[in-house]
Amino acid sequence: MVISIGIIGTKEVVKQIKRVIKAFPTFSPSTCIVNSEDDIPIIAEQLSKRVEVILISSAWTNRKLKNRLKLSIPVHYLPITEASLYKALLQAVNGFQQVNGISIDTLTNVVVSRAVQELALEELDCHVFNGPLYATTDQLVAFHREQVVASRCSIVLTGVQSVAQQLNEEGINSIWMTPSDQDIVVTLERALLSTESRKNKEAQVVVGVINVDDFEKLAKAKKNEHEVQMLKLDIQRMILNYVESLDGYATYLGGDEYLFFTTRGIFERETRGYKLIPLAKDAKLNYSISLSLGIGFGMTANDAGTNAREALRKAKEAGGNGCFIVREDKSVIGPVEMSDPIKASIAPLDHLLVKKAEAAGMTSNYLSKLVTYMCKHQKFEYHVHELASILNITARSAHRLLLVWLDYQLIEISRIEKVPKGRPRQMYWFKFIEQKAY
Repeated sequence: MVISIGIIGTKEVVKQIKRVIKAFPTFSPSTCIVNSEDDIPIIAEQLSKRVEVILISSAWTNRKLKNRLKLSIPVHYLPITEASLYKALLQAVNGFQQVNGISIDTLTNVVVSRAVQELALEELDCHVFNGPLYATTDQLVAFHREQVVASRCSIVLTGVQSVAQQLNEEGINSIWMTPSDQDIVVTLERALLSTESRKNKEAQVVVGVINVDDFEKLAKAKKNEHEVQMLKLDIQRMILNYVESLDGYATYLGGDEYLFFTTRGIFERETRGYKLIPLAKDAKLNYSISLSLGIGFGMTANDAGTNAREALRKAKEAGGNGCFIVREDKSVIGPVEMSDPIKASIAPLDHLLVKKAEAAGMTSNYLSKLVTYMCKHQKFEYHVHELASILNITARSAHRLLLVWLDYQLIEISRIEKVPKGRPRQMYWFKFIEQKAY
C-alpha cells in the first residue's frame, strides 16, 4: 500500500517534513514549496486532484484554506505546541545577552505560564497575544511592534513565519517557533489514519514467521532433553504472549520456527509504524536468545505467507537477530529494531531498486548484510577492506564488486583517504542506502 500525500509549505517546513516522513514507508510524498503561505489554498486545490491527503504548514494557513475551499480529501496541519515554545524560549535565553521581556503569539497564556514554570524562567516578563484566534499577519506584527516600542519586551516568539520575517526586517529580534519532529510524527500518524486506503487496509492479513537463531547450539548447551523441552516451552509461551498483544493467532511449526497471523492495522500500531519489535528484546533479556523475523503483506494469505518467508530469508542472510518486511508490491522494509539498538532504519527499498542491485551482483545476501550493518552503525562510507569484512569475502572480491556497483551507479567514490603508511585509499559512498535511511 502506497498512499500519496501532498505537503505544502515554505522551504524550511517542507525540508523538515521530508526528513521525518522517511519513518512512514506507506507515504509517497508530493511536495510543493511556496514563498508565501497565502499561496497555499491555490496549490492545495490543484494538488487535491492527485493525492489522498494534504499536510500544510500551520493552523493559520489551514483556516485560510477552509474559508476559501471545501476539499473532498482530509487536510491536516502542523500545530505549534509546548515543545515548539520550549525550544524557542531556550533559544531566546541562550542566544541573546539581555532579555527584558518576550512577546508571544499563537499559544495561550496557560500554555506559556506552564512552560516558563517548568523551565524555571518565571522571571521572564511574557506578553501573550490575546486577540483573534486566527489573526492576520498585520494584526500580529502590530501587536509585537507595540510591545517593543513600549519597551515591554525585546524579543518576539511567533508561530507565523511571515510575521517573524517582517519583524526581523524591521530590526526587531524575532524567533519563529517551528513544529517539533514529534509534532510532525503525530500529525503524519493522524493523516495516515484518515485516508481511505489506510482504512481499507486495516483488516488485511499479515503473516509472520519467527525463527530462533542457532537453536541447535542452544539445545546442545543444555544438560539433558528435559531442559531442552523446558526451553522450547518458555520460548513458545513468550511468543504466544507477544502474538496475543497483536490479537493474532500463533502456531508452532516444529523445530525452531513459529508462524503467526494478525491484521495490518494492529501490527502497524503495535510496532509504532514498523519501528520496534519488543518480542526480540524480551527473548534476549529473559533467555539470552536472538530471533529472526520475517513479516509478509499480501492481497491474499498465500501472497502474505510467501512474502513472509522471503523476509525471513533476508533476516537470516543479514546474520540473524533482525526483522525484515516484504510488502505486497515486493518492496522491502528493514531492518526493524530488535534487541540491539539500530541508529537508523530504512525506508522501503523499491522492488525495481532491489532488482537493479541484484543485477549488479549485489545478491540478496549482500544487500541484507549491508543494509543491516549500515543502519545499525549509521555509517554509509567504506573502504574496500571494511566492505570485505562486512560481507566476509576477500578484498579482491570486494574490489571487483565495487567496480560493478560503480558502473550501475549504486555507489560513488566519495573521497580519497590518506593513511600514515601506504598508498591513499578510495572511500565508497553507498548513496542508495543512506538516502533511504532515517
